[in-house]
Amino acid sequence: MRFDFAQLPAFLVACAVVILTPGVDAFLLLRTSMRSGVRSGLLALAGIHTAAAIQVGLVVSGLGVVIARYPAVLTALRWIGAAYLLYLAVSIARGLVAGGTDGDGGRVAARPFRAGFLTNITNPKMLLFSLAFLPQFIGTGDPAWQLGLLAAVFLAAAALWESVIVLTAARMAGALGRFTTALDVVCAAVFVTMSVGLVV
Repeated sequence: MRFDFAQLPAFLVACAVVILTPGVDAFLLLRTSMRSGVRSGLLALAGIHTAAAIQVGLVVSGLGVVIARYPAVLTALRWIGAAYLLYLAVSIARGLVAGGTDGDGGRVAARPFRAGFLTNITNPKMLLFSLAFLPQFIGTGDPAWQLGLLAAVFLAAAALWESVIVLTAARMAGALGRFTTALDVVCAAVFVTMSVGLVV
């Protein structure tokens, strides 16, 4: 068991850049927390990180490399992920037309863990990102142990930042209530854009 802790400062800087860049997770957490409160936001966060932990675990164990060698698997994941993001966008749009509630009867809001999990487990970007990003910071450490350390640090840092998003959004929901429609429009647009991006 050998770690190269000298890699951590540069790794933390790189993590900050990646984590602070808004993506599907941030918008999903923002919308869920503002509409349904802290508990739902934290459940969505738990779903997101359960999926992320699975994908990062595949990379650390070496299975990620094997999966990445089979384009058909990644293509299937991309299409499933794109379809689910499109489903979320359509649900939001239907809710806007119906007067502010989710068009699917509230199932998206009622199952935040599932929403967070599915948006991530069906997105191969985390797997490919981990394959490309984490090995750059192995240094002189034992590869398996160093990858495990880096993965734990990355997931912890991401969870910390996203918890701030959840708590802040839930606390500001009352003051920003009149902007929820605008937020829904933005989230729907982001989900559609990300869906198209996955396919393309």
